[in-house]
Amino acid sequence: MAKRMRKLTARSAILSALLGAHPAEAPVSWIVSVAEELGLQQSAVRVALTRMVAMGDLERANGVYRLSDRLIERQRRQDAAVSPVVKAWDGEWYLAIVTAVGDDAPARTAFRDTMRARKLGELREGVWTRPANIEIVLGPDAGRRVSVFTATPEDSPVALTETLFAPRLWAHDAQRLLGEFASSSSLRERFEVAAAAVRHILDDPLLPDPLLPAGWPGSALRAEYAAFRTEFMAFAEHLLVTSDA
Repeated sequence: MAKRMRKLTARSAILSALLGAHPAEAPVSWIVSVAEELGLQQSAVRVALTRMVAMGDLERANGVYRLSDRLIERQRRQDAAVSPVVKAWDGEWYLAIVTAVGDDAPARTAFRDTMRARKLGELREGVWTRPANIEIVLGPDAGRRVSVFTATPEDSPVALTETLFAPRLWAHDAQRLLGEFASSSSLRERFEVAAAAVRHILDDPLLPDPLLPAGWPGSALRAEYAAFRTEFMAFAEHLLVTSDA
């Protein structure tokens, strides 16, 4: 389901701006200038920066703030979602079955988060699968918990896809976001829509074309987000030059 528009706060503005920046760092003057252009108070921005450093979201050195390693990983996932790599699909499915036992609740939760981040759907408890059209690297921690197979469903793969990933619902919410992009005029409005759009893009199951509903809006939403990111970073770079002048 689409990530609903969240009220723009100093923290969300800082995170969104740095997640879209490469490298993911900026001087405090630039961060304050961007936030003020988005209608936020300088005092709120400075308080948010202090709290974000204390919480481990940001690191600070010589007046420059940068994303922490944890959020750099989120940026990598975001970038990969905006420009995904998919393979030709031959009808086969990736299947991972949990064989390890004895994990505690936090470990099981972390494992599920990993599997969902790899765009796998849980058919039943301990059975994860998806069309084999993307590269899946589980890593050693999740990998030790499962046995992996290649499989082909006997029943309709379209119906299975709908059960696991609800692509029609994703498409409906993506169309709504495209409409909100079209109807938003101010920078702040478009910034808020873009933040919701990239969160929704992260949830795109990246299904092969034969399993997608007609008129799939994934490429259109990515293009709209990419266009805004280009526009916003040009604006932000201008502010950086101005703040350094």
